[in-house]
Order: sequence, then structure tokens, then C-alpha cells
Amino acid sequence: MSETGKRIQTIAVLLFLAFGIAAGFFAHGSAAQKKRTQRARPQKTAPKPKTDYASFSHTTHVLTQKLACNSCHKVPAKNWNVVRKGDAAFQDVTDFPEHSACLNCHRTQFFARERPAPVICSNCHIAVTPRDTARWLFPSLGDLSDPKLKRREIVSEFGVGFPHEKHIDVVGMLQASPFGRGLGEGLSARKPSHPRNPALFINTSFQAKPAGPPKSCPVCHETYQAQGKSSEEYLVKPPKDIGDNFWLKKGTFKTIPNSHTICFTCHNADSGIPPEPKNCETCHKLGRPQPLKTDFDARLAPTMGADVLMLARWSRRQSAGAFRHEGGMHPDLNCMDCHNVATSTFSTVDPKTMKVAVKSCGGADGCHITPTLDDGGALNFEIDARKKNPNFVCTKCHVTFGKQPLPENHAQAVPTPKPKAT
Repeated sequence: MSETGKRIQTIAVLLFLAFGIAAGFFAHGSAAQKKRTQRARPQKTAPKPKTDYASFSHTTHVLTQKLACNSCHKVPAKNWNVVRKGDAAFQDVTDFPEHSACLNCHRTQFFARERPAPVICSNCHIAVTPRDTARWLFPSLGDLSDPKLKRREIVSEFGVGFPHEKHIDVVGMLQASPFGRGLGEGLSARKPSHPRNPALFINTSFQAKPAGPPKSCPVCHETYQAQGKSSEEYLVKPPKDIGDNFWLKKGTFKTIPNSHTICFTCHNADSGIPPEPKNCETCHKLGRPQPLKTDFDARLAPTMGADVLMLARWSRRQSAGAFRHEGGMHPDLNCMDCHNVATSTFSTVDPKTMKVAVKSCGGADGCHITPTLDDGGALNFEIDARKKNPNFVCTKCHVTFGKQPLPENHAQAVPTPKPKAT
């Protein structure tokens, strides 16, 4: 190669190396600049979910904000002797918290430029306008039946923990219930004695325990929409072709307390019996457990005459639509034969513990479960029918569960026949 060619080759190599170094330096600089730009530029974050201030959440206030009940609820409320009149009045939580309880945290929402009024106001107020300040009826006033009072249907965030085993004997000693007939039939239907009557509690506490089954259940639980002496057993007239199919009857459900009225008979500031009215968290347990699978058709049940109160019990399977408390010999049975409430394992905030065992349908002498089919047990008949025909639908006890596989505990409930004497 000539001298000139060598020079050209050397220059080419030098240019190639210089270009490579420059390209590398430029790439490095660009990457560094990109990193600096990325650091300087704010990163995009997912928008926070918008808070629905029209839906009050006890979970947020109690668990997240760590607020105590008395931060908002005052016992008694200012209108306690206005909501209930005369002897029926007692010191109760009878109204929503005052504005001052909310303004500590929600001043921005209270003075938001929203029309006709800030949305947060709808938690307590009906019309939500500056001119109409009427509030919804407070949820604890379930015993008030005045149609002028507007009640909002809500799903409570609380389960009510009531220890039956601690109340059965004491409540059963009440000589006479000082209150009305209970849910639906109107606790205010009869003029009650004053709930803070200490003489009533003294008589109750120091009486000798009565013999026989507890008589406390009707104090809180009475037959709802009973048939009584009426010849019509159905709530709503059934279809003509009803046959043996299920249709809801009167006297099926039992009532539960829907206010503090009965509770505050003993648990009040004067009696000194804990828990006092201000101890809300003792009974009201935040976090309602998931209800059990229900045995009713949500579309069909209302057509049978089931009202809001019935559906509340039936839809959570706290009462069964196919079992009629007023039917047959059921009113003569001891409640404790079926409902095992005398143990600490029975919990009103755990639906599983409140289920009635299938064995309770046998009765002392055998009613619906007998040793053999010849003895006439209804469960025996349906188990036998299912064995013969897998498509047989059980209808004696169940509304919609009758097509499901036979539970193991049903077969186990049938007693072993006693050997015949020789």
C-alpha cells in the first residue's frame, strides 16, 4: 500500500473512533438528561376515589378515625321527652347528632356550594333545603308508628349483641310486661309503665325463680300478624291452583325489639345495672356478618304479603317462612326446645349459631321425625321419597331449598328404631 493510502486509512480509522466516542457521549448525555427530566417531571398517580358524603359510614368514623360513640351521640338527646309523650318518655338517644359534632371534620362539606343544599345534609335531613329542616326519624325509634313521621329504610352497619343466657331467668320473672306487643303490633299500642321504675326491677330481681320453662321469650318476641280466631290463615289470598305448594301464612314470624324501650327498663342511669345507655358499643357491634343463604324468592315473597319487617328477618334467614309459630301444636311448645339460647355459644351477631337444629323437629314424642316411616314422620316421608326419586322436591319445611341434595344431618336426625320386644 502506498504512503498516501496508509494516510487515508489512518484518517478513516481516527474519524470512525471519534464518531463512536461522540455518539457514545451523546447517548450517555441523552440518557442522563432523560433521567433528570423524569425526576423533575411529577409522576402520574391514580386519582383518589371520590368520597360519597351522602352515605354516612360508621366504619370510617369508628375504625379509621377512632371516634368514640359519645363523640357524636349524646344520651339523652335534647328531644327525648318530645318524641315520646308523658309516661312513655324516657331518656333515650332519639335524634341524629347536632351539627357541631360534624363541623369539627366536615366544615368544607357543610359549606360546599351545592344546590339546593350540600349533599352531606341528606344523611339526616329529608328535603335538604334551607327552608325545610325536617329530619328523618332516628333508627332507634322503631316503636313509633305515627304515619307523619318519615322513616328511611337503611341497612344497618351494626349487629346487636344480646346475651340471652344472661337474661332468660331475670326477664322471665317479670310479673307483667310493661310494654306493648312488640314489633309491628306497636309497642306504643298499650300505655307503658315508666321504663325507669325501680320497683319493677326490684320485684323482678328478688323473686324466687319459677319452676318449668322460662317465660321470658314473649317479653321481646311475640307472634307477628297472628291469625287468632280469624278463619283466614293466609296473609294474602293464595292462587286457586296453589295445591300443596307453599304460600305465606299469618302467625309465621316472631317479633324482635325495634327500640331501646324494653332494654332501658333495667339498663338506665338510675338502676346502676351495666351496660348503661351511654355504653352503645356493648350491644351495637360494628361489622354485620354475612347472612346465611336464604330460602325465599325475593320477587315472590312480597306478593304473598310479606312486608318490610318480615323480609328483614326472612331475607337473613333469622326466621323461616315455612315454619309457622302459630300453627298446629307449635304455640304449646317450649321455645327452648328449638332455640338453644341458654348457652354462651348462641350469638345474635353470628347467624350460624342461631340456626335451629333439624333434630328439634322431632319433639319429645316425635312429631316430624320418627323412627320409621310407618310412625308418620314428615321428614321420614321426604327422605324416603328422595331415595326413590332423586328429582323429588322437599316442600314440607323448605321454600327453595327442596331441590338441593339431602343434607347429611337430616338423615342422622332420624332415630334408630328400638328393637321389638320378643
